[in-house]
Amino acid sequence: MSPDSRTPGSARSAAEVNEHIRALWLRAGGILSAQERAEYELLVVEWAEAIRARIIEAA
Repeated sequence: MSPDSRTPGSARSAAEVNEHIRALWLRAGGILSAQERAEYELLVVEWAEAIRARIIEAA
């Protein structure tokens, strides 16, 4: 499994995941293929979970 296709709940920070999202969009030139769209969706879910974890830690 590649690092970009990890399942939700990985140990990456929201900032790290966000960098992967930005890099994906740059590589794709702003238009995602079906495979890139699937990768993007996984990354967004991972990013949201990382944000939630950070909020819970802060509370």
